[in-house]
Amino acid sequence: MNNFGQKIRELRESQNLLLRQVAAQLEVDTALMSKIERGERKASKQQLIKISKFLNANEEELLTLWLADKIEANIAEEPQVAYNAMKIVSKKFGK
Repeated sequence: MNNFGQKIRELRESQNLLLRQVAAQLEVDTALMSKIERGERKASKQQLIKISKFLNANEEELLTLWLADKIEANIAEEPQVAYNAMKIVSKKFGK
C-alpha cells in the first residue's frame, strides 16, 4: 500500500497539474516523482514539505500518510509481531 503517493497523485490530478510540474518544484526528475507516486521510492521529509506547499495540501495529513508508509514498510514482514509492537507503542502515546 502507498497512502502518501496515492494522495499526492489525487491532489496533483485534482489541480490538473502534470507530473513534470510537481517534479520541477521539487527539483527532481519526472521519473523520480512518478516513482514516489507509485510507492517505488520514498520522498524525503523536505520533499514532503515542498509538495504540501506546492499542492496547497495539509502538511500534517501528508506527514501522517508518509509516516504510515514508512512504518508499514518496516514492519510488513512480521505482521503478528508488528501488531503486538504497535499496541505497545500505542499505549506509550496514550491512544
